[in-house]
Amino acid sequence: MDLSTWMIALLAVFGISLTSLIGIFTLGIKQSYLTSKLIYLVSFSAGALFGDVFLHLMPEMVEHAHEMDMDQLGLLVIGGVVLGLVIEKLLHWHHCHHDHSEDDQPHTIAKMNLIGDFVHNLIDGLIIGASFLVSIPAGLATSLAILFHEIPQEIGDYAVLIHSGYSKKKALLLNFLSALSAILGTIIALIVGGVVHELQETLVPIAMGMFIYIAGSDLIPELHKHNHQFKSSLLQILMFILGIGVMFGLLFLEGHAH
Repeated sequence: MDLSTWMIALLAVFGISLTSLIGIFTLGIKQSYLTSKLIYLVSFSAGALFGDVFLHLMPEMVEHAHEMDMDQLGLLVIGGVVLGLVIEKLLHWHHCHHDHSEDDQPHTIAKMNLIGDFVHNLIDGLIIGASFLVSIPAGLATSLAILFHEIPQEIGDYAVLIHSGYSKKKALLLNFLSALSAILGTIIALIVGGVVHELQETLVPIAMGMFIYIAGSDLIPELHKHNHQFKSSLLQILMFILGIGVMFGLLFLEGHAH
């Protein structure tokens, strides 16, 4: 793997980590208003994640996975979905089985949120690194999809820290530090995938499955919790399609790049 792939991958993941600082710009905005607008970004990111899987990663894997048949590919993708479920269940279980007094409950929630965010960002980094192992265009498409997913996520994480009693500066620092685990994940994926080339054909389908899990079980259900008016629902659908459309549009840029 050449140095340019490393540099582009690390720059991409560092840029995504910077979204952890965006929460400070939303402090003066009423929570209900913010939620009502962010839901459209959630819808867009769900479409972008699905688009990245089926328009970028899947075709690249089919083209490059010479020694893998479609059954193996399908099983690894399903394995990624199952892994996503297991990780989420473990995080929820760990959160629910730590009893604390009411006085330190807000800080406990904040700490558990930081641990969950650290793991979540580490996995994002692994997925980004795995995508860059396939190709730079695939890595950039994946980074873009994760970026749109991270913005509402990081705003929510920052809000949890503020409501738990942390100062603005400390909340910002803690949120940023937890976001840096994405860089660690990317480095691990690039090193392991670079040394053991065959692992690329395992990591990427698993990453695809985790994307499908995140979009299908986390993001889309979130759309059903908010404003059910026809106009809002229609806009959510359009934003979902737009997310897919952006990923489709990137195919043409990739074609020119080749």
